[in-house]
Amino acid sequence: MWKKLPKVENVPNIGIDNAVLSPNFTYIRWKVHEDWVTQVKYYDNIRAVISTSNQESSALVIGCTVPTTNIEQQMKELKEAGREGKGKKVQACAGLPLQRADCDQTVFPIYKGVKTFDFCKKHNLIVTGGMDRLIRMWNPYVTGKPTGILKGHCAPVFYLYISSDDNRIFSVSNDNTAKIWDIQDQCCLFTANPKASQNADVSACLYSPVVKTLYIATDSIALLTLRTKPQPQGNLTVSHKEPVLCCGYSKEFRQVVSCTEGSVVKVWDIDTGNQVFEFGGAHGSSAITCLTFDLSGRRLVTGGRDGCLKIWNFNNGHCLRILRKEHKKDEVCDCTYVKVNRNKYVMAVGWDRQIDMYFDSNDDLPLVQKPQPYWQDDLRCGHKEDVLCITQCPPSLLATSSYDGEIIVWNLVSGHLHCRLLSPYPPDCTEGIDRSVSSIVFMKTRARNVEFTACLLSSGPQGYVSFWSLINGGKIFATFEASRMKSHITKMAVTVDDNLLYVADQSGFIYVYDVKNYAIVPEQEAPKNINYWRAHISSVTSLVIIDEDKVLLTSSTDCTVRLWSIHGEFIGTFGQPEAWSIHTMTSWKHPMVPYEILVDPLSMPAHHILEGENSVLDIINAGQTENKDATETKSELHYKHKYPPLCISDKDIEEEINQMSYPEEHGKRLRHEIFKHTNKPPNHGGPKAYHTLKYFEIVNAPTTCERPDLSAAGIDPFLSEYMEEQ
Repeated sequence: MWKKLPKVENVPNIGIDNAVLSPNFTYIRWKVHEDWVTQVKYYDNIRAVISTSNQESSALVIGCTVPTTNIEQQMKELKEAGREGKGKKVQACAGLPLQRADCDQTVFPIYKGVKTFDFCKKHNLIVTGGMDRLIRMWNPYVTGKPTGILKGHCAPVFYLYISSDDNRIFSVSNDNTAKIWDIQDQCCLFTANPKASQNADVSACLYSPVVKTLYIATDSIALLTLRTKPQPQGNLTVSHKEPVLCCGYSKEFRQVVSCTEGSVVKVWDIDTGNQVFEFGGAHGSSAITCLTFDLSGRRLVTGGRDGCLKIWNFNNGHCLRILRKEHKKDEVCDCTYVKVNRNKYVMAVGWDRQIDMYFDSNDDLPLVQKPQPYWQDDLRCGHKEDVLCITQCPPSLLATSSYDGEIIVWNLVSGHLHCRLLSPYPPDCTEGIDRSVSSIVFMKTRARNVEFTACLLSSGPQGYVSFWSLINGGKIFATFEASRMKSHITKMAVTVDDNLLYVADQSGFIYVYDVKNYAIVPEQEAPKNINYWRAHISSVTSLVIIDEDKVLLTSSTDCTVRLWSIHGEFIGTFGQPEAWSIHTMTSWKHPMVPYEILVDPLSMPAHHILEGENSVLDIINAGQTENKDATETKSELHYKHKYPPLCISDKDIEEEINQMSYPEEHGKRLRHEIFKHTNKPPNHGGPKAYHTLKYFEIVNAPTTCERPDLSAAGIDPFLSEYMEEQ
């Protein structure tokens, strides 16, 4: 039939009207819904078809493909079909669709209908989504009430997928927002906002469980790869149960504060590594993305994904103040505490693409505080993308960086734009790569001078770091590849004298560069790499240099907070059973390294064979040839040393004979060697003969011998014989 019918656009095509004429084709039409059918799927494991529509009374229907009738009805239909032949079949197909019996289908009435659904036999679960923005979880055998409702989408849900292996539900709504839900806890684990879609309408979605990737199609196709974080193993030391997103050091209390994705705050003693205090739910269920301290180091400021900042007494977990905007909940990416003249401010940046300033005072302020008015330059010519980082250089410089690679330097006193910089592309690199600047650092000793030198450092794409001069509108002085793994730079820090630069990347490596005299003038070469080591097995989220103790504080998404010496010596992981003394090197973990780093594949040292472009067969053959040559060379050398060439002269023989002495009776020496062991007692493994000898004390005997008197003892032999005769 494929060959007989005409092709459509050179593709074989068969219409349903023509297909039903085939004797091997069974065609059944069911009247199920009273409105447009939005989705339909056949599941072989339940032998049923599930269909949905926008009609509330029959929003979702689970029905069989072939009706179940009794034997008499089936026999009657077979007889009628045999009498009338194919004509009845075609006539039935051309007529009105049939109605399913109540026993052949299960109907779910759902408010505002259903636009999308998915079914999982393993969990015995159906999930539905529609115009009411709710995701309902159903038991296939219970139609009256859903087993759970997931709330969080702000637009109609049009795609759902159940990942049975991961116990996750993936959902996509019309506002281009994708969410991941946990089936057991019925909570949202992750939200992907429409950054890459560029406000285009999503036309189709598909999740591939093989590669764990969600494909989203607009005018282009975007791939959202699911990277699941491994749960901490029992034999590994971790500081938190969730990924650590930021940490800081309070010089006033000599304490370390770390915050996690689960909105948990922990306080640690830096001198011992022991936990001092902990409190949770700091930002509700939202993650804590950044933190800073006030100038005294006694109060903690945290920013979260809920769009607000909070000021804490972190020694008792009391929230002193809440800083947030009205009607906006954009994520806060970074914050800092600044002093302008006599005023103090908390400054924050994030997804709202503007700089928020909150006035801080010792006076009685309301619990919930609004930001100050925005700078005019910020409103008129500020960032056009999400702002990721903010840093200050007293007394008057402030720098911010954004997702599109733009860096803006501001006058902190006047609020005017000082200069605008754009992160360069790496050499031999085309457009379209991640150009975001996630870390910027001032070299404060240089920035205070008016000299024409580089005083601002910024991270760039593919592990590059750039040095900028801020004179005359800004100019790039140097750029170099700081990460050997070509991983994105996440954090940077410089020592108080600006001599050493510490760089951390997404692979968990830390690099140390000597920048004391670097970028004084434009440079082409990279600075000297003094040291590098791997501190974590995943992305480093914080990098803090504590100059007075000469130690380095790091945190990572691998759930750990660690302390290192500035030379890379491992002191310990906060939360480990053994306490350390920061000034006693014998209490450090060095020369040990964390176990998970030791066994991670990325920690393997580099080798020219592994980095080469030769095939595996070439490497094996080359290795065999080298081993063969080495074996032959070694054998020759061994032969030369073990068997030196013999050169014996007559003089050597004569000297050897004169040195030897022989006994006069020939053969006696030989007989002695043969029979010298024959008279020895056999050795059975027991004690020797001299081991069994008895020991007696030697006394001084008199020189004149006297006959002993034995009559008293009754043992005189002469007396004994006399008594026997009597």
